[in-house]
Amino acid sequence: MKFTATMVLAASLLVAADEPAKMPREAQSRFEPPSGPGAGQKFLGRFVGDWRVSKSFFPRSGEPIRAVGTCRQSMIHDGRFLQSDFVFEQNGKKTTGQGLVGFESESGLFTSVWTDSRQTKMSFRQSRDTFDGERIVLYSKSVEPEGKDARRSKTITHLDANGNTLVHRQYAIGADGEERLMMELVMVREPAKT
Repeated sequence: MKFTATMVLAASLLVAADEPAKMPREAQSRFEPPSGPGAGQKFLGRFVGDWRVSKSFFPRSGEPIRAVGTCRQSMIHDGRFLQSDFVFEQNGKKTTGQGLVGFESESGLFTSVWTDSRQTKMSFRQSRDTFDGERIVLYSKSVEPEGKDARRSKTITHLDANGNTLVHRQYAIGADGEERLMMELVMVREPAKT
C-alpha cells in the first residue's frame, strides 16, 4: 500500500514538474492589458505581399542616386505588426533592410523601427497625429538624452486607390523647419503567384 501511494505521489510530482509555471491571466492583464488590431492594422494589412522597389536618394547637390530592389511584407504576431524585408541592388552590391510598423489602437499612433545592413544603428519613428485613414506620417524619434544633436526627419507613406503602388517619401527637416526630400521609395505590387 505504501509502495502504491509513493508511486502515485512520484507520478504526480513528475506531471507537475513538466508543466511550466503560469501567471494567472487576470494578473498579467492588470499589468499588460491585451490589445487587438484596429484601423491601423487593417490599413497595414493592405501592404502585405511582394513588391518591386525603385529607390531614389536625393543628395543636397548632384544627381539622385538610384537603386532597385524587392520587398516582402507580412503581418506578424496575429495581425498586430507589419514586417517589411527589403533587398536592394546598386552597382552589383546587395544591401538588406527590415522595417517593423505597429499601430496602437488606444492612441491612434503608428510606431516604426528600421534596421539595415549598411549601419549598426536603429531608426525609430512615431506619428504625432491620429491616423487619418489614408496615409502614415511619422517623425524621427531619438533614444538619446534630451538636447543631444539628432537628425530630424519626417516620412509620409500612402497607397494608391487600387492598392498596387505604395509611395514612401522621407524628408530631412532643417533647423528652420524647412523640409527637403531626401529619399523616395516607389513600390509596385508583384502579381499574385498562382
